[in-house]
Amino acid sequence: MPSLFVRVESEMMTRRHFIAKTSVVGGALTMALKTSAQVVTEISCPPLIIDTHTHFYDPTRKQGVPWPTPAEKELYRPVFPEDYKNLPQPCKITGTVVVEASSWLDDNEWILDLAAKDPFIVGFVGNISLAEPSFEKVLERFSKNKVFRGIRLSGSALKEALQNGEKMDRLKRLSELDLSLDVLANVPDLESVAKISEKIPGLRMVVDHVANVKIDGKTPPTPWIAGMKTLNQCPNVYAKLSGLVEGAGKRDGTTPDKIAFYRPILDYVWENFGQKRIIYGSNWPVSSLFAPCDSVLILALKYSELHGPEAMNDIFAGNAKRCYKWLNRGAAA
Repeated sequence: MPSLFVRVESEMMTRRHFIAKTSVVGGALTMALKTSAQVVTEISCPPLIIDTHTHFYDPTRKQGVPWPTPAEKELYRPVFPEDYKNLPQPCKITGTVVVEASSWLDDNEWILDLAAKDPFIVGFVGNISLAEPSFEKVLERFSKNKVFRGIRLSGSALKEALQNGEKMDRLKRLSELDLSLDVLANVPDLESVAKISEKIPGLRMVVDHVANVKIDGKTPPTPWIAGMKTLNQCPNVYAKLSGLVEGAGKRDGTTPDKIAFYRPILDYVWENFGQKRIIYGSNWPVSSLFAPCDSVLILALKYSELHGPEAMNDIFAGNAKRCYKWLNRGAAA
């Protein structure tokens, strides 16, 4: 299948909208994106793009939601798959893996109910605390639904598990059920990720948001670099290419739009995880607080393109298939 090429005006972070016009050039579809800038570049689109980090929720439900809170006005609104699919994007998104942010056990079912109605959801990373008294029973029940691909825990939960045999057994059960573990880690938590990886080598793990490192265009902090090098030796640990615009920390419309600003972080991720252990995720709608969703995708596309078409295919779909074993469900077939 030939790559798709998208003409993009400006590098990244200005808000865009699609011009309702497409043309075929050299056997590849070309879509124009209009921005306030005049510089036009081309970006190739891999045949499959699985966004492995989205959040869906509905604060208008009778019971509400634990996250986001009403104080986060830009996020506190119903967010559904259709809202994501209607966003302007430079390339077609094939499907998504949803990551549950709610700590309410029943909200796992709420997402699985959404997935039953929409094949665009090709996988679901749930939220089940290791302290949940019925952890094993709940995990067994959810794992019967093939859309359920694992759970996410905080870095502090991993540190606690290393000191608790029962919680370690629960992590091993994830591996036995062929499920994955996302980790919402900060830089100090990378040591715990490495230790869990060593103790449970069959457990596929994903470090979300490049460990929430601060991104300032300069050489990354020494502890983060050391953590990346440690995880280089953990073949069952993946890095999620997400949280980049959030790491820049600017919510005033000044998020940097040059790929060079992110290269110090991205190059270390590439050096230590390589082509087969990096996965794309947008972290939408949280990322929209810092930059439009299409800008987040363009950043990842432009960096992965530097490493060739095979790397793009791996980062945007292949590695997620190996890690999450997402389903080919109509939209992603």
